[in-house]
Amino acid sequence: MDRSIDILAFGAHPDDVELGCGGTIVKEVKLGKSVGIIDLTRGELGTRGTPEIRDEESANAAKVMGINFRENLGFKDGFFKNDESHQIEVIKIIRKYKPKIVLCNAKDDRHIDHPKGANLITDSCFLSGLKKVKTNYNGINQEPHRPLNVYHYIQWKNSSPDFLVDISGYETQKMNTIKCYSSQFYDPSSKEPETLISKKNFLDMIYNRSSDLGRLIGVEHAEGFTSNRVIATNSLNDLI
Repeated sequence: MDRSIDILAFGAHPDDVELGCGGTIVKEVKLGKSVGIIDLTRGELGTRGTPEIRDEESANAAKVMGINFRENLGFKDGFFKNDESHQIEVIKIIRKYKPKIVLCNAKDDRHIDHPKGANLITDSCFLSGLKKVKTNYNGINQEPHRPLNVYHYIQWKNSSPDFLVDISGYETQKMNTIKCYSSQFYDPSSKEPETLISKKNFLDMIYNRSSDLGRLIGVEHAEGFTSNRVIATNSLNDLI
């Protein structure tokens, strides 16, 4: 059965969403918004952990965030493409949930799946609004739907944000969602190989980044986003 939600966040891998916009999602949930997450892959190429472990970790993180649902499309980690077959699967999800806002990976980043994921989601959001692109979900023909806005969260690279979201008071819950992925991030008892993101300074960087972005707008913590379109406001009084 189709439904309409406020925000649908996509991540190429489990934990991308938590790292890039976990604070924003926690805040929107607290404000009463309906939010869902779609992971494109199970992160099976990750040096640490297994797909099964990451499935469990992502489910636990979803509970901490309080989101409405989380699904995994099971695309091939490292090798999924921005082609018709993948676009159709994403379009089915967009038309199923009819989000007003879509959040997705950074347009330029270190991991090749991040810009691929960004382009896949952006293109699929456009195609989803075309009547002549036909999709069928669970035996039901779907109607076109195009989200109002698509925003990209910031990941490894310090991209210049087009706008910032104040997440002051939600930064601790954000970090708690990230720590649900104990197979991936700092754990002094782990016997697995060390990676760039398993070092303690990586989690420190995530926290310090939100603090530094907050500094730019005079708040304690913030998360940054980029946009493919000009940002508009109804009134100067809406800006902080």
